[in-house]
Amino acid sequence: MTKSTLAAPSRRRFLASSAALALTAGAALSPAKLMAAEPIKVAGIYTVPVEQQWVSRIHMAALAAQDRGDISYSYSENTSNSDYARVMREYAESGYTMIIGEIFGVEAEAREVMADYPDVAFLMGSSFKEDAAVPNLSVFDNYIQDAAYLSGIIAGAMSKSGNIGMVGGFPIPEVNRLMHAFMAGAKEMNPEMKFQVSFIGSWFDPPKAKETAFAMAENGADVLYAERFGVSDAAKEKGLLAIGNVIDTQSDYPDTVVASAIWHFEPTLDAAIAAVQAGSFTAKDYGIYSFMAKGGCSLAPYGTFEGKIPQAALDLIASRTAAIKDGSYTVAINDEEPKSS
Repeated sequence: MTKSTLAAPSRRRFLASSAALALTAGAALSPAKLMAAEPIKVAGIYTVPVEQQWVSRIHMAALAAQDRGDISYSYSENTSNSDYARVMREYAESGYTMIIGEIFGVEAEAREVMADYPDVAFLMGSSFKEDAAVPNLSVFDNYIQDAAYLSGIIAGAMSKSGNIGMVGGFPIPEVNRLMHAFMAGAKEMNPEMKFQVSFIGSWFDPPKAKETAFAMAENGADVLYAERFGVSDAAKEKGLLAIGNVIDTQSDYPDTVVASAIWHFEPTLDAAIAAVQAGSFTAKDYGIYSFMAKGGCSLAPYGTFEGKIPQAALDLIASRTAAIKDGSYTVAINDEEPKSS
């Protein structure tokens, strides 16, 4: 693995609703050029540090693919949105076969770059869908609503006040759908559950997230949904419980974090690698590979909370998990902004 220092520090921006989708058509990928000898040369471009929750899951999957010899991996972190297109071009010009990353804040510019490099496969986090005009772009997002729903069941069972606080970064689809699924799970245990919902306007501002969570605690919440860093710190200081998101932080908060909905990016990346190897990579939505049935998400182990979660919740989680995996139960996907109740 090689870490690049091509880009200047910045935080990931909120996706502008006015991002342009009209793009110049790019030529189809050339199978001959995509049939690269192993390992595939892959670059990651991230707008935040690789330690950040969401990006850390992509980074870990890439490291795993490198360890088994499928890819050679380099990356740039803290790449500003204003610099993203330039970094994409530098990697494309340097002979990389695949580029992975996140284009939520640079949709139009990024797709213009991709059209200029039709023989490079791009696998990018995006709130938009694939576009036949850019056949070398496949999109993904963390569709881990299945695990979020199950974690909500636990929250609903553990809450004594019937009041749950939820702190998110921005009200964009990838956050909204998880919050809605979590709320649906909590209502399985208590149909009258109340929710306080707030967004801090940042992907990484632990002090602000903590302050927001404190206010929710003062307003009666006894369980906090920690979509952002800082929320679990507030729960710990107030003696409340927290539910994690994307990564498992229970080892850091053994008396606070009851459960977490974990994103596994490996199925998404592995499917893309296989397509590149076969010379069949094309415009596609890889979101389904984050579903539980594909191994893309799970509940973290309960750890220190083993034996402390009501049996009724555990029984419902077991039955729903089996039904989700065999397709007989589907967790609703709702990308609309959630509201406090």
